Order: sequence, then structure tokens, then C-alpha cells
Amino acid sequence: MNSTTVALVNNSTATTVESWFIPLDILGITCLGLATILIIIYLFIIVVDKKCHTVRMMLVGNICLTGFVCCTTHLSIAVFTLQNDLKQIQYQDSLCIFRGYMGYASLALNVYSYALSGIHQYISIVYPTRLFWKSARTQIFLIVISWILAFAYPIPVILTGAITYSVDNQICQVPFRLSFSIIYMSVCLYIIPVSLIMFIYMKLVRYIKGMSKRVLPVNTLFRARRDLKIVRRIVILVHILLIGGIPMTLFIFLSFGNLAPKYHFRIGYLFVYVSILFIMITLFQFTDLLKASVKKLIYGQRNTVFPMFTVNVTFNETKTVANRIRENTRCQDVEVLKYRRITILRQT
Repeated sequence: MNSTTVALVNNSTATTVESWFIPLDILGITCLGLATILIIIYLFIIVVDKKCHTVRMMLVGNICLTGFVCCTTHLSIAVFTLQNDLKQIQYQDSLCIFRGYMGYASLALNVYSYALSGIHQYISIVYPTRLFWKSARTQIFLIVISWILAFAYPIPVILTGAITYSVDNQICQVPFRLSFSIIYMSVCLYIIPVSLIMFIYMKLVRYIKGMSKRVLPVNTLFRARRDLKIVRRIVILVHILLIGGIPMTLFIFLSFGNLAPKYHFRIGYLFVYVSILFIMITLFQFTDLLKASVKKLIYGQRNTVFPMFTVNVTFNETKTVANRIRENTRCQDVEVLKYRRITILRQT
């Protein structure tokens, strides 16, 4: 009787492991590990370098911090999957559901940080005189609100028990099928924040085109175009994440007709992990202060050094050079006066 029970338990815990599971797991862990290292470097620079202590860099730091939470959370998920694949077992530990919850919350946290940065740039361009909305205290308050929303929205899914353990994918997630939970998560996680970012970008493009037609100070127009460039970079970062989420989105739609592949979570999340690594690399390329700080750390503080040389000149040669400089200066002054006179005559 006991031997039969043990055999049944062993059969229930054993699972099929394909040959490509472990290389896929290792690739995902590698991407997340590299992204985590880059984020730690960025956060260290932002904290240490005083030039980075601005409201704009604070929002970049929020993007990095949310990215760190996202990477470490999904790194733990990927390690759990790899362990089960190596042991060739199906095993749901006590933290599996919690990891699923944190996976959704951390992804939303990262996407919300992009939306928050876009909102800040919109206010800076459209309402430049409203300093209250651009202050550090206001941005910290909005950051706290975004964190609360990100951790609160998956709670209904937890309470309804929608997050379950997928034996084939060795992960705890909301199953892909036509249900309220999957639609609710998609709307809160991607559709609302991404639509907000795209709406802000399109509004700013139209606003700056309208500014170009009006008579405005050059500094105002230049500042607006610079801020629009920052929003455009945020849109590019979000598009990288969306491109990485294309397989997952495709699997969701296929699941409505029960056509999704068996190992959809494994394939879909690998693309997400690769896109996160590319986002962190692109963020460095887009943030000039980060690049300048890294160069300063690597090469040190560079001072302009002028070549030292000695020239033996006589008193007469020195006097001749001085006279030539005076003559050139006088000629330039005469040309400037002539240009001004011609301009005045044309205006009259």
C-alpha cells in the first residue's frame, strides 16, 4: 500500500521537460541579470552625481527603480522555472502566487513610470509657468500614487483566485482565455498607460507646430522642442516594450479560440525579458547626464590643457605683432559700423 502511494506521488510530481526549456530559461535569466546590473549602475550614478539631482533625473531614477523591481521579480520567477526544469518536476511552492502578483505589479510599475515622465514633460511645455506641478514635492507625490496604483490593481485578481499554477510553463499566472481577469489585466497594465503616453505625444506635436506659427522667443520654442524630444524618447522606450510583448498579445488572442501554443508563457516572457534589456541600454543612450557621468567615472575629470612652448622674439617683432592686432581690430570695427549704417538706411 505504501509503495503504491509513493509511486502515485512520484508520477504526479514528474513532468515532461523539452530539450529547449533549459537554454531558454538561461537566456531569460541572463537578459534580466544584465539589465539588473545596468540599473544598479544607473541608480548609483544618479545618487552620487550632484548634477543628476534634478526633477527630470528624479523621474529617470524612478524608471530605473521600477525597472529594478521588475527585473528582480521576474528574475526570481525565471530561477524558479529553471529549478523545476532541472529537477524535472512540477512543484508549486508557497510563494508562487505571490510571485505572480508581483510580476504583474512590477510590470505595471515600470510602464506607469514612463507615463509619469511623459505627463511631467507635457506640463513643462504647455504650462511652463505653473511651477507647483513641476516641483520635486509634486513629482514625489505622483510617484507614490503610481506605486500605490501599480500594487493595488492586481488585488482583485488575487482575491478571485485567477492566478493559478501552470504545469507546462512552471509559472503562476492568469490563464490565457476569454475571461474578465485577462481583459482587466491587459487594460490596466498596457492599454491605459500606453494610450495616455501616445495621447500626450500627439498633443505635444500639435501644440509645438502651433507654437512655430506664432511669434515667440527663441528660447521658449527651443525648450519646447527639447522637451518634445524627451517625450519622443519615452515613446520609443515604450514601443520597445510593446514590440517585446507582441508574442504575448498574439497568444492572448489565440487563446480566445483555444489556439494558443502549449508553452506560450515560456516563449512570450522571453521576448519581454529581451526587450527589458534593450530598454535599459537605450535609456542610457537617451540620457545625456548618465553618459556624461559614466565617461567622467571611466576617464576622470578632463581639463583643457594648452601646449606649452617657448618662443624667442625681439622687442621690434613684438611691437609689429601688436600693431597688426590693432589694425585688424580697427578694420573689424569699421566693417561693423558700415553694416549697421546700411541696415539703418534700408529700414528708413
